[in-house]
Amino acid sequence: MRLAILCFALGVWFLQRQAELPAWAVLAALAAVAAGLTFVAWRLRGRRRALAACLAALLAGFAWAAALGQWRLADRLPEENEGRDIRVTGVIASLPQSYENGVRFEFAVEQSEAVVPSRLSLAWYAGQRPEEDDARHVLPPLHAGERWQLSVRLKRPHGNLNPHGFDYEAWLFERGLRATGYVRAAEANRRLDAFVWHPAYAVERLRALIRARFLRALPEHDYAGVLVALAVGDQRAIDGGLWQLFARTGITHLMSISGLHVTMVAALGAWLVSCLWRRRPALMLRLPAQKAAAAAGWATACAYCLLAGFGVPAQRTLFMLTVVALALWLGRAAAGSRVLALALLLVLLVDPWAVLSAGFWLSFGAVALLFYIGAGRLAPGHWLAQWGRAQWAIAIGMLPALLALFQQFSLVSPLANAVAIPLVSFVITPLALLAAALPFDALLLLAHQLLAWLMLFIEWLADLPLAVWQQHAPPAWAVLLATLGCAWLLLPRGFPARWNGAFLMLPLVLVAPARPAPGELRLTVLDVGQGLAVHAQTAAHDLVYDTGPQFSPDANSGNRILLPYLRAEGVRRLDGLILTHEDKDHAGGALSLLDGLPVAWTASSLPQDHPFREAPGHRPCADGQAWEWDGVRFEMLHPAAADYDKAARKSNDMSCVLKVGTDQGSALLTGDIETISEQALSKRHGERLRAEVLLAPHHGSRTSSSPEFIAAVGADTVVFPVGYRNRFRHPNLAVMERYGATGARLLRTDHDGAVTMRLGASRGLTLERETRRRYWHGR
Repeated sequence: MRLAILCFALGVWFLQRQAELPAWAVLAALAAVAAGLTFVAWRLRGRRRALAACLAALLAGFAWAAALGQWRLADRLPEENEGRDIRVTGVIASLPQSYENGVRFEFAVEQSEAVVPSRLSLAWYAGQRPEEDDARHVLPPLHAGERWQLSVRLKRPHGNLNPHGFDYEAWLFERGLRATGYVRAAEANRRLDAFVWHPAYAVERLRALIRARFLRALPEHDYAGVLVALAVGDQRAIDGGLWQLFARTGITHLMSISGLHVTMVAALGAWLVSCLWRRRPALMLRLPAQKAAAAAGWATACAYCLLAGFGVPAQRTLFMLTVVALALWLGRAAAGSRVLALALLLVLLVDPWAVLSAGFWLSFGAVALLFYIGAGRLAPGHWLAQWGRAQWAIAIGMLPALLALFQQFSLVSPLANAVAIPLVSFVITPLALLAAALPFDALLLLAHQLLAWLMLFIEWLADLPLAVWQQHAPPAWAVLLATLGCAWLLLPRGFPARWNGAFLMLPLVLVAPARPAPGELRLTVLDVGQGLAVHAQTAAHDLVYDTGPQFSPDANSGNRILLPYLRAEGVRRLDGLILTHEDKDHAGGALSLLDGLPVAWTASSLPQDHPFREAPGHRPCADGQAWEWDGVRFEMLHPAAADYDKAARKSNDMSCVLKVGTDQGSALLTGDIETISEQALSKRHGERLRAEVLLAPHHGSRTSSSPEFIAAVGADTVVFPVGYRNRFRHPNLAVMERYGATGARLLRTDHDGAVTMRLGASRGLTLERETRRRYWHGR
């Protein structure tokens, strides 16, 4: 059975790797074959039975995930309904999340004047939006379970797609959010009902009430959001800086709803009922105390999981507890591996997209490791020895997954967890749950004080010089080999050559990503939305040209896109960082990038008072600057030194223009220059502007890309760095046609994702949306 469930999971995972879903007729055929193999397996014996059962499970997993995928894809927003005002009626179906510009929430649609998906992700902005002229939003209080009539403007799911980057469209698809949008300023927006009865809405309203009470009882307390997350699973209540601290010390899993917390709550509920049950002989005669405790533990865990939002770790734990409780009720023994396998099956039946989340692999992987090290032992040993063995197994066994998923792991994690696990799981979390159930703020204050003392220790660990190991993204074969090495290394003491498993883990850290050969250039135009960020890499040097937009006060392209990408590519320092000009869509991630990586020198056309000018080794961009790295030439062509004295120059026309060339081809990076700067460049440099690759000036706006400039460059590949359905409507249609008339290949980051070009002895082009195409990605 366990092997068949693993094959079912493999079939589900393989389906989620597909660029297209099989048609319904193909799915029917697969289901018929799976049923036939199941019948054959029932009639056979021995290895042939196991083989037939595994093949049937593999096909069943593939067909099941594909059928649910087809059903979810059908719930979509038609293209003609994008970007138009639509009146919808429905219910706020999630905890509203406040942020600096408004509130975000999930909206379950009941009625609509046009075809829209059944569940939307909406933002209700406060104040004024640029695309709405003088319309201003008055943001009313919003609560889960309220029915509203709203005027909304929607678009199909779309996210930035970069090498090693987060797939936002997959995240939306897994949650059934098939369109995103915002509420328009309209008189028709009104609350219809204060509460709509539904079990899910009742749970969300209860979560909102608990969150509001916690935040009201702990105003201006640093860790109030952590207590909210522990009680109701609202991870967005935790500040982004704290998440970085938790990741650096390896305790992220503790600061939200984890399987350990659910198990602890279930054990507490079972223990209380068992104690009470054993004091009532009449109850003992009706039902054994062990069965009553099992039922109470399961009910307590179920209630906590619902309150916590029912994430993958909570699902896995609840399903495992369900199997254990059923086994106790039926009087049957349940092996740990069988319980875990059944939990895996239930999770994938309910949510076949769970395999897309890192939490799925980490949650099941950690429990499987604990079962693995405990299997076959004749005596459990002292509890302290068991604890140490478990910490060792988690620290070593999770290395391949952590490096593959996040390119880092905490070296202080064993010490941090040794202190944090008992304190958070057995003291702070119970206090937070008691505070949620009882109207005593003293419990919250005590929990917060204990958490504050714990954080002093955690911050001290995080500040240690070698607190965290960061590296490149390992290749898939190295991850598989290291997983095998971990299994070998964690075999029971006395097993021959057990330490040889460590050698199988070496490629995980030693095999670095391939770099260009001397004389070759790899140029990656990252997908940062409506903005620009380019990574130029030679054999031994790395340069970043612009850093993309700022999304919010604590989120920007630097910390969300560039730093994870550069770390995964094995870049430990930048040899140069150029900011073309001061627009936020180009310079928004600069300071985060400077904080995250050492930079040899910087260059820009920014004004004197800009904080970026304080970076070490800064120099103004100027025509005539040139250098060579590993046989690749870099030339600054704009602005001219005299341009800095012209106070009336627009910021766009001061953009640093860089030409990067090899013996086999070159690329011209133009920032946001407009027609007047294009004319100046053509006059000063003439034939030197010719390049095979052109970064379209100013995202392809109508104020740039004059016919004379296009002819002077003569590029055969033109890249437009633009955001999906951006409010500026870049690139301009006439500009696109102008480039198309030259026969050049036109690429857009909103359509193609990140664009990687190789210039050298062998030219190459990689489009991230082609490489990572999945069936849920927008076309």
